[in-house]
Amino acid sequence: MKRSPADTEKSSRTITRRGLLLGGAQLAFGAVLVGRLRYMQVREADAYRMLSEQNRINIRLLPPARGLIFDRKGVLLAGNEQNYSIVIVREDAGDPEEVLDRLGKLIWLTPEDKARVIADMKRLSPFVPVTVAERVSWEDVSEVAVNAPALPGISPELGLSRHYPLGSDFAHVVGYVGPVSDYDLNRIDDKDPLLQIPRFQIGKTGVEAKLEKTLRGSAGTTHVEVNAVGRVMRELDRQEGEPGGNVQLTVNHALQNFCEARLAGESAAAVVMDSRTGDLLALASAPSFDPNKFVRGISGPDYKALLEDPYRPLANKTAQGIYPPGSTYKMVTALAALEAGVITLDDTVTCRGFVELGQRRFHCWRRGGHGQVNLIRSLSESCDVFYYEIAQEVGIERISDMARRLGLGQRYDLPLSGVAEGLVPDKDWKRRAREAEWMIGDTLNATIGQGFVLASPLQLAVMTARLASGNAIEPRLVRAIDGVEQPVAGRTPLDIDPAHLVSVRQGMYEVVNAARGTAGSSRVVAEGLRMSGKTGTSQVRNITAAERAAGVTSNDDLPWERRDHALFVCYAPHDAPEIAVSVVVEHGGGGSTAAAPIGRDILLAAIYDGVPPLDAYPPSQRGTIRTRLEALNLRPPQAPSQGRERA
Repeated sequence: MKRSPADTEKSSRTITRRGLLLGGAQLAFGAVLVGRLRYMQVREADAYRMLSEQNRINIRLLPPARGLIFDRKGVLLAGNEQNYSIVIVREDAGDPEEVLDRLGKLIWLTPEDKARVIADMKRLSPFVPVTVAERVSWEDVSEVAVNAPALPGISPELGLSRHYPLGSDFAHVVGYVGPVSDYDLNRIDDKDPLLQIPRFQIGKTGVEAKLEKTLRGSAGTTHVEVNAVGRVMRELDRQEGEPGGNVQLTVNHALQNFCEARLAGESAAAVVMDSRTGDLLALASAPSFDPNKFVRGISGPDYKALLEDPYRPLANKTAQGIYPPGSTYKMVTALAALEAGVITLDDTVTCRGFVELGQRRFHCWRRGGHGQVNLIRSLSESCDVFYYEIAQEVGIERISDMARRLGLGQRYDLPLSGVAEGLVPDKDWKRRAREAEWMIGDTLNATIGQGFVLASPLQLAVMTARLASGNAIEPRLVRAIDGVEQPVAGRTPLDIDPAHLVSVRQGMYEVVNAARGTAGSSRVVAEGLRMSGKTGTSQVRNITAAERAAGVTSNDDLPWERRDHALFVCYAPHDAPEIAVSVVVEHGGGGSTAAAPIGRDILLAAIYDGVPPLDAYPPSQRGTIRTRLEALNLRPPQAPSQGRERA
């Protein structure tokens, strides 16, 4: 049907109106869009440019060089060395397992190494480098570089790794470093982002652990441009971090090596201390271990051997080990009695070989007794009965108070792992710890360093230094940090009558120099270097009445682990003390036979700053001494490091 002109005109007007409305809307939308684009491109350009840069530029941390550790003479104890490593990036490797198999044909990789790398790659982002092998040789690096086309994702890197040039000598003092573990992150309250870097190393034991923040330094940064998937395209900027602080210890590397060599074959500890300043010159714990193995990754069999060794090479016996001090404790009881006015130098006690207390006998080490004994002779010949008798009048409270004044029962603030507090018991302690009352028999045991009393070789060295100097000497291990000298503490006089100290020192002199002194065979004959000391033997087993009646079994006839501990403390020169030494030989037998000869050698090595001359020893012993000293496996003295800069 043909439309009329009127209908056509009406329809045309409707279409035109709709077109105008639609066109207007489009123009309005376009105007808004143009305005918004102008606003974003002109007014907000800087803000969006910053967001774009943040998405394109990544900031990554650069590990700082770890601070160096030196001995008192400037010899390097812990340093950094260049370390070539091989890393793999998962996103570039394609099939990582196949690539690792190819790499294994060029460098040594164990199945355990491959499994570790695969596990690390699964745990980390695909663009994070994972270390495959460390401390690889230059030849291995060259092999990898030449075969790079067949090893996608594999690349060599150059970094720094910790190295201990003196090996086992300072393993227990300096300690070692290792990669940060989940246990470390949970244990320490440290938010340093460096700890998140894969395989970043921190101190695990010893000075390395205790001075971690000083030695670690602060991180540097690098700005890198990355693509959409996070792959590094180029480095835009680099700012190196601040290296860790350098630490100088008070120890003497040559003396430490002498102590380690002299203790070889024993489960033992020796501490050498400057009795004037408190500087710890040597802290030797035997046997030791090579800390470099832990840095590089110790093998399972090697670690198992260390754990299962009955001589406990991983333990720092100088500070962690605590032992009944035996007769080395008698100076404590003697001073307590003198200070309390219970005895004088002229008072004597009759020793019949035992003291009866109720139904129990407390025996002297000499079965037949010592007869009439005064204080000087009680120390010289180590008469137990003398101390049993006077202890009953002095009381445990005064004895324990004197022990604390002489440095026992304290945990010293030193950068060493597991510093032990030891135990100086009293009545309150027994009520708290044992829920029992103190007995007079406890006092008799404690007065000769048995029973509940426990002390570390470090504490015994402090006690000896305080007796020798008359001052409240404090041990010091850190001499300087970045060249800044650390304070010396404890030069104030002890709260003990100087005349009483002189009396006890005279008794210690007689121990070594009197004809019947228990350490007479270990005396020093060099002019002006006469030594004073005290032997000790502490039981690790009970001796029954039946065994005493039949005759106490000799240590030589007992299994090693049931033998007595041997102890010796000494200082020299007697008239002007400079060096104090303590020695503990686990299950060594007698202090006079096992510990005293070691203590004398170590003390002389400290005084002479090297191997002792033969003329310091009695003429009759020089042939034996020569053979013993020549057999020591000593390291040649090291020259101070020329470059103190942080490597």
